[in-house]
Amino acid sequence: MDARTPLRPAARNPDPSRAIPMSQAEEEGAVTGSADKPETPALQRPAPAHHPEVIEPGHIEPGRALALIDFSPPSVGVAEKLIRMAYRMGVPGSMLGAPMSKKARTRLLATVSNTLPGNRTAGTAIRAGHFLVHGAKTPVAQVDYAGAQRVTPPLEKVVHSFSWLTDLEACASREQAAPVAERILTAWLQANPKPPAKPGKGPAWSVGNTGARIANWLAHAPLILSGDKALRLRTLAHIADTARWLDRHVTHAEDGLAEVAGWCGIVAAGLLLPDGRPRRLYGEAGLIKALGELMGDDGGVLARSPLAQMEAIALLVRLRNCYQATRRDAPTSVERVIELLVPPLLALTHGDGSLGSWQGGWAVSAEDVDGLVKASGVRTRPLRDVRQWGYQRVTAHKSILQFDTAPPPMPAHARFGCASTLAFEMSHGAHRLIVNCGGAASGGGLVPVRLEQGLRATAAHSTLTLDDANSTAILIGGMIGSGVTEVALDRKTLPQEKGSAATRLEASHNGYAARYGLTHQRILLLRDDGSELRGEDLLLPSGRKGKRGMVGFAIRFHLGPEVDVNLAADGQGAGLSLPDGSHWQFRSGAESGEVTVEDSLWVDGQGRPQATQQLVIQGMVSRGGGTFGWLLKKMN
Repeated sequence: MDARTPLRPAARNPDPSRAIPMSQAEEEGAVTGSADKPETPALQRPAPAHHPEVIEPGHIEPGRALALIDFSPPSVGVAEKLIRMAYRMGVPGSMLGAPMSKKARTRLLATVSNTLPGNRTAGTAIRAGHFLVHGAKTPVAQVDYAGAQRVTPPLEKVVHSFSWLTDLEACASREQAAPVAERILTAWLQANPKPPAKPGKGPAWSVGNTGARIANWLAHAPLILSGDKALRLRTLAHIADTARWLDRHVTHAEDGLAEVAGWCGIVAAGLLLPDGRPRRLYGEAGLIKALGELMGDDGGVLARSPLAQMEAIALLVRLRNCYQATRRDAPTSVERVIELLVPPLLALTHGDGSLGSWQGGWAVSAEDVDGLVKASGVRTRPLRDVRQWGYQRVTAHKSILQFDTAPPPMPAHARFGCASTLAFEMSHGAHRLIVNCGGAASGGGLVPVRLEQGLRATAAHSTLTLDDANSTAILIGGMIGSGVTEVALDRKTLPQEKGSAATRLEASHNGYAARYGLTHQRILLLRDDGSELRGEDLLLPSGRKGKRGMVGFAIRFHLGPEVDVNLAADGQGAGLSLPDGSHWQFRSGAESGEVTVEDSLWVDGQGRPQATQQLVIQGMVSRGGGTFGWLLKKMN
């Protein structure tokens, strides 16, 4: 097929406000249609507040484009409601649980069986005296546990959340691991003898790290409470103090996922510490509410990050282990959320089982993904059309296509917000053809912190950029600014010649409309045998009249780490070779411009940078618009 073959219908600039919602079957990507089929609704950032109003047919309510799950607290009796309310008002749990009895001594009521997988390599490094985070080693003895000398964010999280306990448990017996864990715990307690007055006093006392820490201490109690009696009593007292601190400050969390971590810590303490029933009732109500505000109704977290998705699953699985240790069933809503979280995560897996690189994440290995899904106990298939989370997945024989068709996350949810709208990734079998750089969240390991901003940029993703500008502004601290606010999306299955069908994805965003008066529209057409991906990038005037002048453009295709590339002699394409012996041809339409090869970077499954290459089509385009076709085809 020729890269210049039109992929678009006659009307090239659809009006999102005239979109007609698809049926349920179409939402699941199982419908065939023709090219003149009405477009589906635009995806928009959720409004800060929801104001009910009458919605005309064919319109999507902006505030419900990423609808929040509405969960109610677990059903309890009148007495338990009163206990929950009294505890929320500050009445101690001992008075509510047994007001006439002597206060119970602090102890653990059960031993938790951990089902979450750890990293044996990282655990072995800890036994050898180093924290190993994304390939970077830091001596345990040189870490400032008080946080006065700030270290990199990934190391801070590992150290202060005590997630390293899972790694340590994975690589050694309790007799071998406990002395190591107790030495690090002793150093940490000396640097942090008591909770501060409020959150944010150093990385140790963010709500997210604190909630994860108390849950990890309780889940891995045999590693830290089996030795010296004085240390055991001191640690138990610190756990009780930390739980009370979380009771007061959990709602001041840095973001929604951190609040969920805080509530998980509260519920875990309520389950495993004496007189914990009031705290558990209080924590369950808060947790269910926080989960409802964390995710959309298709199960994708509003951070749009696969890393955040994995963290949410791990938090809830660990909490469920605490319920099981006390011979209780987790609330039905918690189990339902775990079931909802897994399918969207699987939607971002490639043929080798590892994740795509989206919203700060890296190509998390299949082993890590499989271990987490196994621990969740959920058996399901990947969602193909995670429309509200904003990712489209197309499986075509051995090829898998992932397409970002939503605005970046709202600033309140963004941890490593990326300007990746209309970027795509493609794999064939166990090998990646087209990728995004990824890995912004790993900055501080072998990926230098100074690269974090660049890895979040539009140019670090396989999509089009104008004037080297981001489609959405990238700010410090993981935040994002103005840019893409709306994405129109249309997905359909089309019959092709010789009886072979294809999936057609068409999406457009308004990220460049305010600055350049242009809307970026991308059309992708993947044959069902996975042998051919046709693409077309269109720049369309956002107003009735196009602006004058020219603007630079670049369309980038970051290549997988195992791809060998050779430019064609005519400058209009390149040959791509994969380790499995397959050969692919990339061709650019004559109107698109010359194809060049530039250096790139890809962050692997352990968060480590790998040198790669990228294909680039660049030139100047009129502000009146332009069309750029290209083709990626497997050669026989």
